[in-house]
Amino acid sequence: MVGKTLLEFPPLHEGILVKRYKRFLADVRLKDGSVITAHCPNTGPMKGVLYPGRRVRLNYCPSPSRKLNWTWEQAEVPIANNGTCWVGVNTLFANKLIRILIEKGFLEEYIGPFSNIRNEVPYGELKKSRIDLLVEPKPKNIDLRTIYIEVKNTTWVQGERALFPDTVTERGQKHLRELRNLVPVSRGVLIPCICRSDVSSFSPGDSADKNYGTLFRKAIEAGVEVIPCSFGFYRDHITWEGIKKVFVNDQHA
Repeated sequence: MVGKTLLEFPPLHEGILVKRYKRFLADVRLKDGSVITAHCPNTGPMKGVLYPGRRVRLNYCPSPSRKLNWTWEQAEVPIANNGTCWVGVNTLFANKLIRILIEKGFLEEYIGPFSNIRNEVPYGELKKSRIDLLVEPKPKNIDLRTIYIEVKNTTWVQGERALFPDTVTERGQKHLRELRNLVPVSRGVLIPCICRSDVSSFSPGDSADKNYGTLFRKAIEAGVEVIPCSFGFYRDHITWEGIKKVFVNDQHA
């Protein structure tokens, strides 16, 4: 199944990144020499992904309702041995990709057969949070507990290890606490959506957010499941690159 195409779309346009600024904006030089301003659908620091002067891929979608006709979708980044890797930078893809994985049965070994899946369902203290995906198991599933899945878009790496988060995230800390509180009555599942194919493992980004790392380890001890999923990004499609190992304190979880 690894390498299988999960999602296809019209070919993206390529250009050279000039700069990213004000979080939501990026200037890109197109092949004809013109410089356009694209929407950047990633509000984080994009650590290890921002490389002015390198290639990026854009979606062109003109519309009277849009302020910007271009959206930045992918970035080319350097990796070991003078190679490169394309990274998906649009955080809106993460939940969609994980849902496709579940619906096509790629995670059945971990999730089991299911009867229903819903997006953005209220949960947690006073129902003030929304879980990314709520999965109801089929009666034949070995584990009949409801499955609460929190998806985290992940692009930062050190060597071949993917890391999340790449900055302090109080919202992410809150989600770990809430997942931990669901166990054991329900299943709490964290899925790092690794939007690049050059990784072999996943760990919490302790150097970016020490508190998140502490909560991550406590969540695993309490029974929260972590399933890091990796994807490959191409000009006109996205591929499934498998589940990666989880390392906690440099030991395989």
